[in-house]
Amino acid sequence: MTQPYVIDEMISAKAIAARIEALAQEIEATFAGTDKLVVVGLLRGSFVFIADLVRELGLPVEVDFLEASSYGSGMESSREVRILKDLRGGIEGRDVLVVEDIVDTGYTLSHVLKLLTARKPAHLRTIALLDKPSRREVPIRADWIGFEIPDEFVVGYGIDFAQANRNLPYIGKVRFTDAGA
Repeated sequence: MTQPYVIDEMISAKAIAARIEALAQEIEATFAGTDKLVVVGLLRGSFVFIADLVRELGLPVEVDFLEASSYGSGMESSREVRILKDLRGGIEGRDVLVVEDIVDTGYTLSHVLKLLTARKPAHLRTIALLDKPSRREVPIRADWIGFEIPDEFVVGYGIDFAQANRNLPYIGKVRFTDAGA
């Protein structure tokens, strides 16, 4: 059974929307002239972010998904990355943007980039909604970052805790409470 908790808002829906709009402009400038940008969402946490991001992009896009897991239903990374769902299409010679919800230890993003680099895309760039540099164990950083956050366990805007709270329109910090409080 999950310990009781409350969620304190960290990043508002309005702040997220404004940041995505700014990030989309930077991405458009980087990929100007592309015939089609393959936007690869890392499931499951990125699904809300990727939906909002592609709607802001003024580029021709194709969306694909890859599901990688290093967490299961826990709060700590296992550091063992498993690919649960691979891309449906090929990316060789194509412009690719990998969309991640949060870069924590760096194991997942590092593993995914090695996998995708081997498939020889023309360009491979990354964007993460959230970055926790204080937790990094693998030297990696996304090309674009929405927000840098402290070492807090967060939920909302597609990010879950044991499959709950993905539907929150904001990013919230999970704070555990005493059962008797």
